[in-house]
Amino acid sequence: MAQTITVKIKLLPNKEQEAILSQMSNDYITTINLLVSEMIKEKKTTKKTSKNVSAKLPSAVKNQAIKDAKSVFKKAKKSKFQTVPILKKPVCVWNNQNYSFDFTHISIPIMIDGKATKTPIRAVLVDKDGRNLNLLKHKLGTLRITKKANKWIAQISVTIPTVQGTGLKVMGVDLGLKVPAVAVTDDDKVCFFGKGRQNKYVKRKFRSERKALGKKKKLNAIRHSKDKEQRWMKDQDHKVSRAIVNFAKDNKVSVIRLERLANIRQTARTSRKNEKNLHSWSFYRLSQFIEYKANLEGIKVEYVNPAYTSQTCPKCYEKNKAQDRKYKCKCGFEKHRDLVGAMNVRYAPVIDGNSQSA
Repeated sequence: MAQTITVKIKLLPNKEQEAILSQMSNDYITTINLLVSEMIKEKKTTKKTSKNVSAKLPSAVKNQAIKDAKSVFKKAKKSKFQTVPILKKPVCVWNNQNYSFDFTHISIPIMIDGKATKTPIRAVLVDKDGRNLNLLKHKLGTLRITKKANKWIAQISVTIPTVQGTGLKVMGVDLGLKVPAVAVTDDDKVCFFGKGRQNKYVKRKFRSERKALGKKKKLNAIRHSKDKEQRWMKDQDHKVSRAIVNFAKDNKVSVIRLERLANIRQTARTSRKNEKNLHSWSFYRLSQFIEYKANLEGIKVEYVNPAYTSQTCPKCYEKNKAQDRKYKCKCGFEKHRDLVGAMNVRYAPVIDGNSQSA
């Protein structure tokens, strides 16, 4: 078993390199769009090689562009040419045989004075915990370079082998706003994750900032504020998901169960003051982060039906509505509402029916 993930690395090109990367990125998507247009016109896959492509790109990059164009054509053909994707976002791609890196640079062939020259570009490869370098020791795939919010980013595809975990337990996880996540194992080990109040405070601060910027009609500043908030939210999801998976490992868990929250924004009941947070928080992304990090540790993730998980008593199975964060049942059972949700998620029916026993 193996899993493919993308490792993102910040690039720090000089002005000359930045201009070359910009030109190559535009040439790359232009080449793909032209090739796709030709293939659609002829209704067949191109037989062109890098020698037949006139773009000012290294041969290896031309070959990758041809490969990507064939992939786009295949998708268009599958839809009987009803949908023909046109690439707009500048990007440039190298295959895994045409780049290398050390602790401070990524070296790639770029066009200098009309010739392809392998050139080192400064990169922030070493992160705080050394995670990037550990991931890059595995099987590497394509390297994509693109520009996001005036920053150059290298995206390296990495295939990591996964091994089956040695755990023997099931763990339920309930996701929410006031408490970002609660986990409980089937031997009743409990852990609460994240800081809901802090999250809401930071999001209110961002909204207030954008409201003030809106009155001054500073549109670029508003966009930067939104990007900054998204980066902050994503960082919180990474931290919470990592803590959840570590808790699962420490307690020898082999299966994590999550609610399938596809329609949470339509079905969840929340107060007016929480409504904006509900509609802007990415529960799906947090679930995906938990899943891919768990899979890397050999822990399986299953999704269950979320219906009544926070209302059903785990002891007598009667349905009761929680008062604020407290859940009380006539049978005497009493717990935190989100903990009740996590307890019920542990044993709720798995949506695809392929439940794995611990």
